[in-house]
Amino acid sequence: MAVEVLIEDIRWGDVDITVLARRATDAALTGAALDPAAWEVSLLACDDARIATLNATFRDKPAPPNVLSWPGADRGAPPDPGDDPELGDIAIAYDTCAREAADAGLNLDTHVLHLLVHGTLHLLGYDHETDADAAVMEALEVEVLATLGVANPY
Repeated sequence: MAVEVLIEDIRWGDVDITVLARRATDAALTGAALDPAAWEVSLLACDDARIATLNATFRDKPAPPNVLSWPGADRGAPPDPGDDPELGDIAIAYDTCAREAADAGLNLDTHVLHLLVHGTLHLLGYDHETDADAAVMEALEVEVLATLGVANPY
């Protein structure tokens, strides 16, 4: 998996975001029965102010989420890297991630792995808009996280 990481917030230097991104995206793609080597993902490691701006621009919600994802194309199931190997873009906010990890008593790396798996599954077309969709996505997410040694977050 090629993961291009742009670090806008120097606090991401406290974790090896590039290694975490590669681990999370590879595990999510493998869990979805896809070859990680066939795909490319871009990751923006930013702060709450930047992700709030992105959230307002693209989702009309001005609050900072922990992670956002933008698929590179309208994905069907399963996606085909022959059509376009660029899976999409993910943005992750340091402030929110660090606060959520601390509030939950989690290691920051563990929480970031979870959020990056979650974001990658969104790139693959999974969502949690309905209870049925959420059940499918969360089941796969829990399965993928287990391969990374991360406990069920739900």
